[in-house]
Amino acid sequence: MKFFSANLDSLRKLYVDQLEQLHSAETQITKALPKMIDKTTDPHLKNALQTHLEETEGHVSRLERILNQAQGSVDSKKCKGIAALITEGEDVIKDTADESVRDAGIIAAAQKVEHYEMAAYGTVRTFAEILGNDDDATLLDQTLEEEKHADAILTGIADTANVKADKAA
Repeated sequence: MKFFSANLDSLRKLYVDQLEQLHSAETQITKALPKMIDKTTDPHLKNALQTHLEETEGHVSRLERILNQAQGSVDSKKCKGIAALITEGEDVIKDTADESVRDAGIIAAAQKVEHYEMAAYGTVRTFAEILGNDDDATLLDQTLEEEKHADAILTGIADTANVKADKAA
């Protein structure tokens, strides 16, 4: 982990900086998802989160491959945005007694994370394209599509989970 401020005076440096933040984000997510899975009662949601945990481990591997090619090492730069979203999700889990309401809150928290990731991966994929890093762009696009797919699955689960949560009140 770096302990100094980067001088982001080129698109390439910004690209690597963003990749390092994404590596941090994905690493944080791999630690947060098991907690969400443990507190989820909806079997479809539990399965979707488990599947996405496995995908997220692949995202970490892809980012490590890209960072190794870009700079010969894998450094992370703490992603404060994901850290805040994970904290919000943990608060929902801690503060929600009703299981169906908690499931709805977990879906909401997970979708916030997915949307953050979709924005971040879309950005770095575009940077990779501009920089002529076509292999990176392909890997980043693959991850972006997996994030979109995870979000769509969560939306589908929310259609029934949110109704169930509403009836809990």
